[in-house]
Amino acid sequence: MLCALTVRKVKPGMASEFIENFRPPDDEVPGGWKRFFAIRNLADEDEVITFGLFDGDLDQLNASQADDNRYAERIAAVEPFIESTGTSGVFEVLIDQAID
Repeated sequence: MLCALTVRKVKPGMASEFIENFRPPDDEVPGGWKRFFAIRNLADEDEVITFGLFDGDLDQLNASQADDNRYAERIAAVEPFIESTGTSGVFEVLIDQAID
């Protein structure tokens, strides 16, 4: 399992617009993607972290994004809302444990 994660600082007051435009529509999620999260820092509402869980290896993830024309469109659509980007990468999930 892989986790694609990006930390962004959005322009003041633009977090909701960013998330609405970045989030993939339910009927357009490419194969392999299992979950998508968008979270906002309680201490700084303009810091937004997005991450998704992908069930596959890095080659499969890259192929999934290359085959998804709308991914590039979503990235371009949110560009006006972004002030800066911090950490961004693909991480290997080492522990996946549900806690009741």
